[in-house]
Amino acid sequence: MIKSELIQKLADENPHLFQRDVERIVSSVFDEITEALARGDRVELRGFGAFSVKHRDARMGRNPRTGEAVSVPEKRAPFFKTGKDLRDRMNS
Repeated sequence: MIKSELIQKLADENPHLFQRDVERIVSSVFDEITEALARGDRVELRGFGAFSVKHRDARMGRNPRTGEAVSVPEKRAPFFKTGKDLRDRMNS
């Protein structure tokens, strides 16, 4: 499912809301999650999962084409861990 499909499904399920309002709500939720992760915070949605940021240290890597050593800088990467309810629904 892509963002526009999510917006359409929510708008169809909530006919009392305008589609532009649903779009604004969905965008606001995604923006808040993104901003929290950018600050290094953890975002937990009970029953769904938790978004967090993993820190990856700088390291020496290899260029696969030439085999020469390449310095890889430290970075932060988003990480998602599913909640128990979501795992149970997917595996039942």
